[in-house]
Amino acid sequence: MTEMVYGGASIMAGEPVLPRWWRTIDRWTLCCVLILFGIGLLLGLAASPPLAARNDLPAFYYVQRQIFFGSLALCAMVGVSMLRPETVRRVGVLGFIAVFLSVMLLPVLGTDFGKGATRWYSLGFASVQPSEFLKPFFVIITAWLMAASSEINAPPGKAISLSLLVVVVGFLVMQPDFGQSALVLLSWGVIYFVAGAPILLLGAVVGVVVLSGAVAYQASQHFARRIDGFLSADIDPRTQIGYATNAIQEGGFFGVGVGEGQVKWSLPDAHTDFIIAVAAEEYGLVLVLVIIALFAIIAVRSLIRLMAERDIFTRLAGTGLVVVFGAQAMINMGVAVRLLPAKGMTLPFVSYGGSSLIAGGILVGMLLALTRNRPQGRMGDILSQGRVGGGQVL
Repeated sequence: MTEMVYGGASIMAGEPVLPRWWRTIDRWTLCCVLILFGIGLLLGLAASPPLAARNDLPAFYYVQRQIFFGSLALCAMVGVSMLRPETVRRVGVLGFIAVFLSVMLLPVLGTDFGKGATRWYSLGFASVQPSEFLKPFFVIITAWLMAASSEINAPPGKAISLSLLVVVVGFLVMQPDFGQSALVLLSWGVIYFVAGAPILLLGAVVGVVVLSGAVAYQASQHFARRIDGFLSADIDPRTQIGYATNAIQEGGFFGVGVGEGQVKWSLPDAHTDFIIAVAAEEYGLVLVLVIIALFAIIAVRSLIRLMAERDIFTRLAGTGLVVVFGAQAMINMGVAVRLLPAKGMTLPFVSYGGSSLIAGGILVGMLLALTRNRPQGRMGDILSQGRVGGGQVL
């Protein structure tokens, strides 16, 4: 009777896990992620040897590490994508508690690696940036709280999520990490908007964010220096933005040729934050447009599938994950072309970085899990099967 009402596709009895997963997953999103990772390896072959040479390491040391961490990320993505939404919620809440505790301990146990921001734990053989993992877990716990607040006699989930937001952003700003703070704020705002927040309240939140930015500008030399550099009419050719801008201009439509780029010898972060500059210089606007199209396909297809979902938590969590994934890509590329102030943010699945890759794998795995085709899981089932029996509308 349930299937007659909702019209959901039933799961075939005895069907193995992998065939069921392959039949219900968004294969377009999965393929786009794999292509992005492949492009990242291709650009890593060009961008990382100069850094390896400066550090007296084998030429492809960083490429080998990217393959290793990328393999872990893809395994995490596939494994998480097999979970049910209820399990994704539990994993997200528990993961948030663990990661947030590690963020709180950064001032005591963390290191800055000489970059002026205490964002990492040094493990000797590798480093871990907990704020990368905080983003997807924060989205899940926020979506859970806001979805729970819509029930009868529900707890004040929206108020609790706002309090949690303030605490999380406070600890991120202490590092300081304004880029990750911006992503957390944006994801919370979009989830709140989708959950039905009053426009006036959202406007008030935006006002508080702007006021906080003004205070940060006055109180933080690190923040003020980046804003001043962004607003300046002149670009110092010896800065990272200067090198990146020149590389993009030199690349033109089709690039200067594979291995012929020069920006990788000048930019210390050419393999991470400014990987798009390497792509633009060596492969031109063509590859940049391909990368943008891949991110757009992932975001649009995920949002289309989420629009058909009936479950409030699934819609809110999926939307928040799309926002974090897409906004991070936009910020990374926007910084390289000087549309945004420098943020120190990686390009998902393309830039080098173990924490970024694995956290990205978890994020996309959660998104794939929430957008899988499930029995009785879509709003369109009710609309298309609204008449049952003698023509009564349910």
